[in-house]
Amino acid sequence: MKRLPPEELVLVSPRHLAGSGLGSTEVDALGPLIHHFGWTAVEQLPDGRRAVLASPGGEVLVDFDPLRQDGLWWTILHHEPFWQAQFSRQTPVEAIAAITQALPQMLGDDRYSDRIPVTDQATATIARAGGWTVQDTAHGTTWTSPDGHCTAEHTGGPEPVWHFEHSVLDGFNTGWSADFTVDTPERVTAQFMAHLTDDRPVLRHLEAVPFLARHAAVITAPQSAADLGAHIVHAAAQVGRAASPRSTSPSRR
Repeated sequence: MKRLPPEELVLVSPRHLAGSGLGSTEVDALGPLIHHFGWTAVEQLPDGRRAVLASPGGEVLVDFDPLRQDGLWWTILHHEPFWQAQFSRQTPVEAIAAITQALPQMLGDDRYSDRIPVTDQATATIARAGGWTVQDTAHGTTWTSPDGHCTAEHTGGPEPVWHFEHSVLDGFNTGWSADFTVDTPERVTAQFMAHLTDDRPVLRHLEAVPFLARHAAVITAPQSAADLGAHIVHAAAQVGRAASPRSTSPSRR
């Protein structure tokens, strides 16, 4: 890759190496819930420091808290039955948005189902199709991405759970993790895996890609909008939104 300025927009793959996102993490992960599905903000602090959204029926909460000392910026919590998903700071926001945008359908709200795909495949099936290798362990099964930097451990037994972990050179600001507790619906973990195994690149400012990850990822500078697919053009629009002054509410898609 030729030397590019830090502010250059680049395409990054595989997706798990891209870092957290575009600088306006709530845009795709929270905005559609408010503007299209009627979710309400039950707690919100200025400057995007925290936002907690509730589904119309109160079954699900989505909590974005970038001030958490443990680095777990994102929490999705479902009541009755209880299940929880948590994501650390560097988890790619598109993977989180893949879940949050699908939550309304999982709760029976089929509006925009033609625009928001929800996979009907099993998590393990998606991993296998994406070229992830599988290994049986004493506690269950571990799937590993083709480049070896991302793993998904499925713990067996009466209470199966999923744990995703990513790092380059033992972390050093490239690591992230995602945990799904017992009773998390298969469609939730499958949505997450479907994003990670998608071979299409995601858009980032070069400076937003973790430094060590740049040496492991495929990074290219798009020549023009004509070279990009619709999903990349949409992401480019979000970069423009991220550069504008932030409001106290999640941005519209």
